[in-house]
Amino acid sequence: MNKHITNYISNIFDKFANKRFTKPIQNFINSSYVKLLKLNMTEFEPAHSYATLNQLFTRELKFPRKFDPSSQTYISPVDSFVSAQGFIRDGEVHQIKGMDYKLDELLTKYITDTRLDGGVFMNLYLSPKDYHRYHSPYDFKLLQLIHVAGKLYPVNFKYLNKKRNLFVQNERVIAVCETAEKKKFYMVFVGALNVGKMVFEVEPAIQTNGKANGTTIYNYEKIQIKKGECMGYFKMGSTVLIFWQKDMVSLENVSAQDVKYTEVIAKTPDV
Repeated sequence: MNKHITNYISNIFDKFANKRFTKPIQNFINSSYVKLLKLNMTEFEPAHSYATLNQLFTRELKFPRKFDPSSQTYISPVDSFVSAQGFIRDGEVHQIKGMDYKLDELLTKYITDTRLDGGVFMNLYLSPKDYHRYHSPYDFKLLQLIHVAGKLYPVNFKYLNKKRNLFVQNERVIAVCETAEKKKFYMVFVGALNVGKMVFEVEPAIQTNGKANGTTIYNYEKIQIKKGECMGYFKMGSTVLIFWQKDMVSLENVSAQDVKYTEVIAKTPDV
């Protein structure tokens, strides 16, 4: 199967974003991007310090943000807008209100978890203006990363409302996460138009937007990831989906709200 047009467009944009222009031109590109999208740069180095547009996209925080380190809370892994949240019912989840998809199709045949039914989910949408790095929401043992090649449709509200099974069709990387209590939650990092690349610190072998289809599974035994630890980054805005098993957490009511990385989005039952 040939790659989809969205993959080719993303490849072209990626080349532009990674190109090092002369300093005056690069400064103009960076400052224009900041002004156009009204980026808040107070937590980051000034725009002119980034050698490419992609370095600006994937900028690091100058100083770590503080967060609740306890085991009673899950924090948002990203700066984002919560486009949907709620219960997983009969194996179906909201893509957006009024449009559902089958969770087993998203997670692929390689994951079978009956404890997800009756659990909860949250969709975190990153716009192009957001901080693009993703962090761990909780202490966990990483069991697997599953890379599913696919298309790169936009994940903005226009497409979420009209493109059925968008998350299922798009390229994604699934993280299978196990807590100290042997409970599991799943994080799904979804690619999107112009997000041809997703980077994972623990697995440099993952090369997104490299092939038209296929699934690659990476298994681990000894990788422990701490709450707040940077896991990687999107090269532009996209979406992170989180799914928790039944009775594992209660969600904070943050639907249709902006949340920042480090803000509490869920609590364990003993809180």
